[in-house]
Amino acid sequence: MDAITRMRCFIQVVGSNGFSAAAREMGRSKALVSKYVGELEDELGVRLLNRTTRQVSLTEVGEAYYKEAAEILQRIDDLQASVQSSHQQVRGRLRVSAPRSLGDDILNPAMMEFLAQHPDIKLDLRLEDRFVDLVEEGFDLAVRVTQLEDSSLIARKIAPFRTVLCASAEAIAKYGEPRVPQDLAALPCLIDTNYRFKQNWIFEDAGERVSVSVKGPLEVNSAAAAREAALRGLGFLRTPLFFVANDVRAGKLAVLLETFEEPERGIYAVYPHRRHLTGKVRAFVDFLVKWYAGSKVFV
Repeated sequence: MDAITRMRCFIQVVGSNGFSAAAREMGRSKALVSKYVGELEDELGVRLLNRTTRQVSLTEVGEAYYKEAAEILQRIDDLQASVQSSHQQVRGRLRVSAPRSLGDDILNPAMMEFLAQHPDIKLDLRLEDRFVDLVEEGFDLAVRVTQLEDSSLIARKIAPFRTVLCASAEAIAKYGEPRVPQDLAALPCLIDTNYRFKQNWIFEDAGERVSVSVKGPLEVNSAAAAREAALRGLGFLRTPLFFVANDVRAGKLAVLLETFEEPERGIYAVYPHRRHLTGKVRAFVDFLVKWYAGSKVFV
């Protein structure tokens, strides 16, 4: 049994959170997967996994090995796909990270249509509101709602989007309507800590950048929870328009301080510089750009 196969078994066990799930994913028996991982540990002379009857967890050395092994296998897979398909065929496993707030409401329809058009793709979509390390965690690409600063990534803009200040009629009646961004410093604000500036909200006044330090009854790393608080009249919320667009159209939330909004920012597909751009990644990014071209969902 070659080292690459043993390594793949180990990576799959970690990714699937157990031997049984890994065996199902790989189409092998649990005993065989366990045997290969055991052989890998024997070959290395270290224990990579802590095993219990219910779960497995990485040892300290196992965590370090996992990060390096995942990147090595990804490079092997990308190189093989590159050579075999000349970057043309759209097939294989595609690991994508995206914010839950974007995926649940907006990205999922596009994802499902892409799968329908490309039946040889197996999509591993992770929707979570955290900033993943594409290389260390073995993702092909990520969809990010942000201003890009990481020069180690290649980015392609999918669509522009607006960030807005909004509140319910109840909150406006209770606390008053802000007339300038600085008024928010004295008002209850709902802080989604996924927002790039967290408690420092950025606006623009006559071409000048304005930063306002805010506070309030809620700080949460969930756009959904922050939106719910805004709907309940608990305060003022700064959020991408696409996440509250239905509430605004329904009159449940009002957009405020529109003349002080930042310039439109972008939603991007990003991937590492050193990663071969395989056919599956190229096709997926092209598809998203075409899917959202001219769409008003973000602005």
